[in-house]
Amino acid sequence: MFRSTLTALPLVMIAAASVAATPEDVVETYADIAEAAYGDSLSTAQALREAIGTLVESPSEETLNAAREAYTAARVPYQQTEAYRFGNPIVDDWEGRVNAWPLDEGLIDYVAEDTPSAEDNELAQLNVIANPSLDLSGDTIDATEITPELISGQLHEAGGIEANVASGYHAIEFLLWGQDLNGTGPGAGERPWTDYATGEDCTGGNCDRRGAYLTAAADLLVSDLEEMVANWSEGGEARLAVTEDPQAGLNAMLTGMGSLSYGEQAGERMKLGLMLNDPEEEHDCFSDQTHLSHYYDGLGIQNVYLGRYVRPDGSEVSGPSLSELVAEADADVDAALKSGLDASMAALTELRDTAEAGTAYDQMLAAGNAEGEAIIMAAVDALVAQTRDIERAVAALGLNEIAFEGSDSLDDPNAVFQ
Repeated sequence: MFRSTLTALPLVMIAAASVAATPEDVVETYADIAEAAYGDSLSTAQALREAIGTLVESPSEETLNAAREAYTAARVPYQQTEAYRFGNPIVDDWEGRVNAWPLDEGLIDYVAEDTPSAEDNELAQLNVIANPSLDLSGDTIDATEITPELISGQLHEAGGIEANVASGYHAIEFLLWGQDLNGTGPGAGERPWTDYATGEDCTGGNCDRRGAYLTAAADLLVSDLEEMVANWSEGGEARLAVTEDPQAGLNAMLTGMGSLSYGEQAGERMKLGLMLNDPEEEHDCFSDQTHLSHYYDGLGIQNVYLGRYVRPDGSEVSGPSLSELVAEADADVDAALKSGLDASMAALTELRDTAEAGTAYDQMLAAGNAEGEAIIMAAVDALVAQTRDIERAVAALGLNEIAFEGSDSLDDPNAVFQ
């Protein structure tokens, strides 16, 4: 009996393996991974909110460091969701509330006197934390109590200026680390824990309001992520958009992969900053964790194609994949794209490991740093090459109406300096 079970098992497995992936199955996997990754983003944001609560209630070097560590952990699953942005209007319309950058941080809190701002941004040094009454383009706003509603409804993108980022991860990052005033030299932001202290120990002024802003921003992040988890849960609008029309779902998958890979990551987040040698173009400029954002963005693209996602607890969500679908149409195209994804992840791993070993991403951006430039450009080149393979996958599947996001830094470099 025992021998019979062993003989039967491989036959069952072979039969299962021979079943071809269908578009319906592939987009279900895509939606399942989205639900899991946004769910993990939510749970880690809740842990961040708890750590922020402890910091505000009991400020110390230890509680500040614990909140920073919680922030770093919260970014890991979220960055892997960015491949869902460009092909899904529901996500792209929402994303600016949680991950907008770069920001004129003087809108929120004190900054150094020579801090640059977006052109014509009269609110770039508004300093909400220092001012309970605000003048927003002629309207007087009562900011006595700093609430999620104040941040989302009246401060975020105030005046219609995208650089007035008042909510999301990077607002929280700024409030935890402060400005990185080291340029392309070593060191991240050095906000002291005493910026949250009470009484005579308070530095930077308005410590109670700073704690209130940080708390409200964390509450808002949690509620925004709850909204997106619901969108990808059973019956959610984002899930239905890709599963009820599998062809639209495949379009979303490939649009998100190609747009993040090319215009957004290779272009706007990497090559542009390198061309300008400007640390202000870093994705995580306060904490010097840009290398992690780039790494997990790349991993998120690979997750979508391979139909698998590893959760923070080590468990895996996986299923029929886009890779299987492409392989059925053209095995050579699938092999090339998988190889391209491996190459980009190898380059992003080198970038990550170099930063973790002590050369931060903003140091790699410095003019004259040939080694840093080579490391960044190896990743840019791999992402661009990978995008060509994504285009071949689009053609192999017969999906002709897909356009990827571009970037002047890649498409028209001279325009960057005009």
